[in-house]
Amino acid sequence: MVRVRFAPSPTGFLHIGGARTALFNWMYAKAQGGKFILRIEDTDMVRSKAEYLDEIMDSMKWLGLSWDEFYKQSERFDIYRQYANQLIAEGKAYKEGEAVLLKRNREEIIVEDLIRGRIVFDTSFFYKRDDNNEIVLGNDGQPILKDEVLLKTDGSPSYSFACVIDDFLMEISHVIRGEDHISNTPKQISIYKALGFRYPKFAHLPLILDPEGGRMSKRAGATAVTEYRTMGYLPEAIVNYLMLLGWSPGNNQEKVPMASALKTFSIKKINKAGAAFSLEKLQWLNGQYIKEIDIDELVGAIEPLVKEKYPHIQISRNELTDMVRLYKGRMSTLLDFLDWTGFIFSEQVPFEDDVKSKHLSQDMRREFDLLAEGLNRVTDFNVKTTEDTFRGVVAQLGIEAGALVHPVRVALTGRAVGPGLFDTMVVLGKDRTVRRLREAFQ
Repeated sequence: MVRVRFAPSPTGFLHIGGARTALFNWMYAKAQGGKFILRIEDTDMVRSKAEYLDEIMDSMKWLGLSWDEFYKQSERFDIYRQYANQLIAEGKAYKEGEAVLLKRNREEIIVEDLIRGRIVFDTSFFYKRDDNNEIVLGNDGQPILKDEVLLKTDGSPSYSFACVIDDFLMEISHVIRGEDHISNTPKQISIYKALGFRYPKFAHLPLILDPEGGRMSKRAGATAVTEYRTMGYLPEAIVNYLMLLGWSPGNNQEKVPMASALKTFSIKKINKAGAAFSLEKLQWLNGQYIKEIDIDELVGAIEPLVKEKYPHIQISRNELTDMVRLYKGRMSTLLDFLDWTGFIFSEQVPFEDDVKSKHLSQDMRREFDLLAEGLNRVTDFNVKTTEDTFRGVVAQLGIEAGALVHPVRVALTGRAVGPGLFDTMVVLGKDRTVRRLREAFQ
């Protein structure tokens, strides 16, 4: 059976790159009918924090990456010590002070990587080097092998030692991780061999790059999953975008349902080259998901954002639903809703820079007064009655409707562009609509 694992360290929040690694492991397990294991590598007792662990698990649940089994390395120290003692007893390891080190052998290690093909590590990879990265020679003039630390002086296991033992005991069939772990692979294989363990198949994922092809920076999107959540991205959109960073379902698909992706997902189809992260493309994809999401689900996602920003404003679910429906097709992120609806929650119209001077002039007072009077007489204030009233005023004045639409929108919302004018009036309500028309030139 396919058994894969995602093994983050709780020394920081779940990074977007780590989330992609978790996703590809999860997808491979689901595609092959296998198991996905979450293993927390918290052997660094100083840097590991409970709040990071909580965030990692919460972010994975939010992304929909549920796990079948869960382990914490901090609870397995006795197991690591047992195997270290076994290697000492077999003469394959030794103590130095309180630490335990593996005796290094001169060997060539070959890995058949599922993504990169054959990788050959020559013996120089294990040579001891000085501060200038020069190979250190012994008295016989031969390079000195650098022995591998298994247990540190504080009794905690090294990363590679704990990783090997856990992957074997948890019966991990495939280790799918970032290419920055390639250098760990020969170290771990030498430990597998010393213990007499079979080792899993390896697949090293390409790096995520910035749009210029360089190393990811925070500006280019290298940030924690929880920050994307705070910025108003939907989990489905993030998962969809991450799966396209290094893998393609074919046919130039961009919005890919997970059920469809799992039918064609293969580790061997992942690209070797790094994948460029585009925040603009993520925003576009997020907008597509917002357009298609059920309105009740979208309202449920937006409601806590509204309550957080406007804690003293009481608004019913139905009122909020009307507002969300007004902007559903225009949002790229959930935060767009807060940005565009400020005019609804504010007593004063939040005018954009220069928009008032560009679209409102004193000679429009008569048009605005007539419209305000007409709307004030409307008893059933809905989209049809507001539009009928507006068009009646336009006809009475003998002007084109377009000449009044933009100025009225600016007076009501503070913006020159927005959703339908009459829908906007209904969401604002008759009293505020009439008042803003009358106060537009003050």
